[in-house]
Amino acid sequence: MQRKLISAAVLALIGLSAVPAHVGAAAAKPAAPAKAAPGKGQTTTQLPRNAVPSHYAVSLTPNAAAATFDASVTIALEVKQRGDTLTLNAAELAFSSAAISAGPGQPLQQAAISVDEKNETASFRFAQPLAPGKYQLKLVYSGKIGTQTSGLFSLDYDSAQGKQRALYTQFENSDARRVIPSWDEPDYKATFALEAVVPQQLMALSNMPIAASSELGDGRKRVQFATTPKMSTYLLFFGLGDFERASAVEQGVELGVVTKRGALGQAQFALDSSRAVLREYNDYFGVKYPLPKLDNIAAPGRSPFFGAMENWGAIFTFEHVMLLDPSISTQSDKQASFLVAAHEMAHQWFGDLVTMRWWDDLWLNEGFASWMENRTMSRLHPEWNTALGAIGSREGAMERDALVTTHPVVQHIDTVEQASQAFDAITYSKGEAVIRMLENYVGENAWREGVRAYMQAHKYGNTVSDDLWQQVEKAARLPVRAIAHDFTLQPGVPLIRVADPVCRNGNTQLSLSQGEFSKDLPNKQALSWRVPVVAQTIGGKPARTVVSGGKASLSVPGCGPVLVNAGQAGYYRTVYTPKAFAALAGGFAQLAPIDQLGLMADSWSLSMAGLQPASNFLDLAKATSLAADPQVWGKIVEVFHSLDRSYEAAPERRQRFAKFAIAHLTPLLAHIGWEAKAGEATSVINLREELIETLGDLGDPLVIAEARRRYADQSALPTALRRTVLTVVARHADAATWDALHAAAQAEKTPLVKAELYGLLAAAADPALAKRALQLAIGAEPDATTGPGMISRVANRQPDLAFDFALANQAELNKRVDANSRSRYFPGLGKNSADPAMIVKLKAYADANLSASARGDTKSAIAGIEYRIKVRSERLPEIDAWLAAQPR
Repeated sequence: MQRKLISAAVLALIGLSAVPAHVGAAAAKPAAPAKAAPGKGQTTTQLPRNAVPSHYAVSLTPNAAAATFDASVTIALEVKQRGDTLTLNAAELAFSSAAISAGPGQPLQQAAISVDEKNETASFRFAQPLAPGKYQLKLVYSGKIGTQTSGLFSLDYDSAQGKQRALYTQFENSDARRVIPSWDEPDYKATFALEAVVPQQLMALSNMPIAASSELGDGRKRVQFATTPKMSTYLLFFGLGDFERASAVEQGVELGVVTKRGALGQAQFALDSSRAVLREYNDYFGVKYPLPKLDNIAAPGRSPFFGAMENWGAIFTFEHVMLLDPSISTQSDKQASFLVAAHEMAHQWFGDLVTMRWWDDLWLNEGFASWMENRTMSRLHPEWNTALGAIGSREGAMERDALVTTHPVVQHIDTVEQASQAFDAITYSKGEAVIRMLENYVGENAWREGVRAYMQAHKYGNTVSDDLWQQVEKAARLPVRAIAHDFTLQPGVPLIRVADPVCRNGNTQLSLSQGEFSKDLPNKQALSWRVPVVAQTIGGKPARTVVSGGKASLSVPGCGPVLVNAGQAGYYRTVYTPKAFAALAGGFAQLAPIDQLGLMADSWSLSMAGLQPASNFLDLAKATSLAADPQVWGKIVEVFHSLDRSYEAAPERRQRFAKFAIAHLTPLLAHIGWEAKAGEATSVINLREELIETLGDLGDPLVIAEARRRYADQSALPTALRRTVLTVVARHADAATWDALHAAAQAEKTPLVKAELYGLLAAAADPALAKRALQLAIGAEPDATTGPGMISRVANRQPDLAFDFALANQAELNKRVDANSRSRYFPGLGKNSADPAMIVKLKAYADANLSASARGDTKSAIAGIEYRIKVRSERLPEIDAWLAAQPR
């Protein structure tokens, strides 16, 4: 699942803010106590262990206009322990009847039904106890169709034919229970046979192809889908609407793309990409994709918490991260479309075919899909030069992992709400980074061999992390499990300290020691890791070791400046002595771009934590050549943008920094220009967008004036620059400009463009205009999925204003943000603040609204605010001093 909205790399490409974090939805949902606590070797469950389902036969009749559905399900199950009660998960369902039999033609025994709304269960009690054996449980019930993305929900949109309503399901992590009474936990795998009675003119979709369809003579039809393979409940999907579908056959699988009517042409790139990705994955995993079809279904609207969902055979994707509209889509949109498809398709193996037993091991799904998406994009689109994106993903994880509120990659989950909060940067990005490090340690071939063996051994089953380590260790014949345990079973970021290197007999001798990198606990007792390390002299051959027990020595071929974490596959920070860093800085231009980026990333983070002088990074940035890799420049642009925001409370100091940053970045913009050149690298295209937006935020009068000129003269506004120019214009809008953008949003009929325009209204720097955007967001004008995103966008730059507004209008916002997501959404609005008062507000919100197990995002937001305050008080004076020392 692409949470937060989606993985860090995509977020960077399409300019979205991650909810910390991916991308997913924790709630003020009541915490159900585990009714069967796991013993040794047992899986956590919220349900009694007295029965196991094997098949669900579901009949669904939705009434979209009334926002309700009628349904029945016959569940084939095996009773394991004699008893008179069966308890299933069920939420917001009204039961008409419940009966059980030992099979077709056998006597029915009716059940007394009781519903526990707090714990989201339904219990069925029988007068005669059930002996161990096989049974069929038939339930007849009804439920609700919501407007928020959980359970069965509707999305309304404009079309050439007028207002339309489409239906979709979203069941991860625990919302299948809103449509089907079920053992709604990943370890209870079963097969599903779904039928639906729907309007005759509409297209119905599910995980499997349609097996039969018959008209009922009343304007409706009964659609029966083929039975699924054995799978977890959260992967079941149903969709219904006025859709169009295109398909292509690849290696015996029918690949499809589905859109609302009129948008099918915009999905061609997604369809073409899915063909190439399927070939790659069939080969890599060594197990062919097992279903007869795989659709990617584009839906209007958006969620603040996820961009796509890996339903087996029926991927759900919001159209803003899948479709390419030639009038607005950019190169970064194209890369995002590919990345999301690659992520969700990777889940068809890691997550769907082989599923974690319980949410403790969610990273097996999300970390692997994140790793595969980037690996696959680099392999299939080398011209995009995206390998350096691994640094950005790793940095996102380390920034979260170095705070006191972090957690291990494998974390114990007791409740549904804790599971919801597990969809974060640690699960996604740290999981991805650890996989990259371990693959580099054992070698690509051994890693792939282990993954293939894991797939073969556990297909259609459930696993824990050690099942993977066992197979990789067997293939590699290296102590993978011990290293993997260090990085997945405990939190935090190792810190490798490098003593001054010594040249001896043509080799450089290194002494390494291991500590821990922490942003907010400088005196923390360091944990211990076994850390795979790669080091090399500039231009030399790499040498490898594993730092164990806190220290290691290493002989590196050649003499000269030594780079540790060469190739940047390691998950650790590296701190050098002043002398060693100066030597590396002197040879910076000779480093590979990925190592330049890694050295810069370490330098910046270490300086903000007070472990190195800030001048280390700033001197590197100042000396970077215009010919350097665009992604290296992208890091400089990112840091300058971040520093500008750190100075928000000090206008005079901010102006001094902005003057320096603008002077340093203006030659870069002159070098790459406003207009794309023939044959230009895609990384330059993406840098241009970042650079113009940052210069606009820095207040560069020339950039702001040029953006306004191009906005006024549409002939000077190529598609590649449209979003960037509009962002600068909206950021610096006056009332007249804001009104013009508002009028354009009201008149726009294309949902993708319309949502983008409403988002721009929320980007205004003027607090008065931001307040107008906030008020607009809870009105009837933007659709139900756009309003919460507008408030989040205001919060990106004006968090205190947005958070106060959200609290004042909490009842209204609760109608737009589903209960599963509120414990992420509200803290996410305040997380960018640097005001101590926000900490008090967040704690008050949590005390009033959240259970103890739903406060992970609140705690993370508070830790981030405290760190931001610390940076402003303790680090910015050092930046000021460096600026004052620069030649004028």
